[in-house]
Amino acid sequence: MTLKPEVVAQLERVLASLEQLLPAAVGQIDWNVCHAANWRRHSFSGYLEPVESVPNTMLDDLLGIDEQKAVVEENTRQFLQGLPANNVLLWGSRGTGKSSLVRALLNAYADQGLRVIQVEKEDLIHLPDIFAAIKGHPYKFVLLCDDLSFEHGELTYKMLKSALDGSVYAAPKNVLIYVTSNRRYLLPEYPSDNLGSKLVNNEVHHGEGVEEKISLSDRFGLWVAFNVFSQEHYLRVVEQCVEKLCREQGVASCWSEETSLAAVQWSHDKSKRCGRTALQFASHWVGRNLLKG
Repeated sequence: MTLKPEVVAQLERVLASLEQLLPAAVGQIDWNVCHAANWRRHSFSGYLEPVESVPNTMLDDLLGIDEQKAVVEENTRQFLQGLPANNVLLWGSRGTGKSSLVRALLNAYADQGLRVIQVEKEDLIHLPDIFAAIKGHPYKFVLLCDDLSFEHGELTYKMLKSALDGSVYAAPKNVLIYVTSNRRYLLPEYPSDNLGSKLVNNEVHHGEGVEEKISLSDRFGLWVAFNVFSQEHYLRVVEQCVEKLCREQGVASCWSEETSLAAVQWSHDKSKRCGRTALQFASHWVGRNLLKG
């Protein structure tokens, strides 16, 4: 049967519209060579997109957070060896190395089967699809949700809560969930949270509302806190960063009292004492000195 030209044209328009809704054709990820992937949302669902290259952050590069490194690394090693291990909430001030630690673990243990999949907050509703895509693989997957926090009224946290709680949407045995956040409880906290049983915003059972806030973070087996550095700690980290950069450049250390004073001023300008600030200052100071010759 020959279709009329106007029908053919209409079908072509329909097909063109459908192509815009469907994701681009993506082949199966070869996890032998791909160590990380992102979940990419597209229209009604999404797909795993390989990450071409991962920043070459190593565990030894992360200075000033030795206790945090030890706890998370040990948990990850348990996971890789098929031993009981926990989902992890890495929380604390920005720039303190939470996300970098996960990347460093991937670089350290990729040859032992560790893989990382990063998922944005808005895509947590697709957790069942992600789990289905990696279930049964011989690799161990850390599902990373970076810089996560929720506001009142958002519902995606319920999917995460279900995945952590071992419900029908529970993660398969080869998956752990690592979350980084500036908020310990992942939800906003208000002074009214401490008003006990007083009537707040017309909520009669106020205590139950507070419990609901805490219940999500409670489902992480490990809470690992990353705190702002004291000035003494900050200066030790700066010195280590300066010496490391000087070694990499093949020059003698340029650490001095002048460097220390400049580092303190740098932290004041940034209003932050943390590993990121220390590394930024060290890069500035060492680079400037080398440029001067």
